Amino acid sequence: MADPEYFAHATAVIDQPCEIGAGTRIWHFTHVMRDSVIGAACNIGQNVVISPGCTVGNGVKIQNNVSVYTGVTIEDEVFLGPSMVFTNVINPRAFIERKTEYQATRVGRGCSIGANATILCGISLGRYCFVGAGAVVTRDVPDFGLVLGNPARLIGWVCWCGEPLPGGLPAAATELRCAACDRRYRVGPHGLSECA
Repeated sequence: MADPEYFAHATAVIDQPCEIGAGTRIWHFTHVMRDSVIGAACNIGQNVVISPGCTVGNGVKIQNNVSVYTGVTIEDEVFLGPSMVFTNVINPRAFIERKTEYQATRVGRGCSIGANATILCGISLGRYCFVGAGAVVTRDVPDFGLVLGNPARLIGWVCWCGEPLPGGLPAAATELRCAACDRRYRVGPHGLSECA
């Protein structure tokens, strides 16, 4: 069998079958479980668990001590901060098996989740949204949304580059411009969208 096109530290455990893309790096004491799919050019830190059947896109960075549970789908170029938490059952009990009740969680392309944040199951995090450190996300977050607190509240918008956009939560039809990269956005009835 040929050498894999990815790197896995000697202490990492990679169950088969699974798929791991070229250029991905998997570090100390990480466990990738069967039937999971990890894209190319990912960096998966120490003490990470990727549970059975999970999908991780291309260019994803997973920091230390993160568990990606069954039911979680992570799109391309997502950042998962140190010790952030996913869940997959809404009402767990140690003495009742609820594997048939796992709820799907989607993390949209380019999303960033800060250290120690918690994402309840069944949530959809929009593209390029930003979840602040320690936030507890109990409902969907729109594309480019900035959420903070417990429970997490939408307090503003962030640019594709991750910089907060000025103006907090302005009225619909307002145009916002990023001071860092000059991208322009328009607030609409369903959130923020990039101007053509």
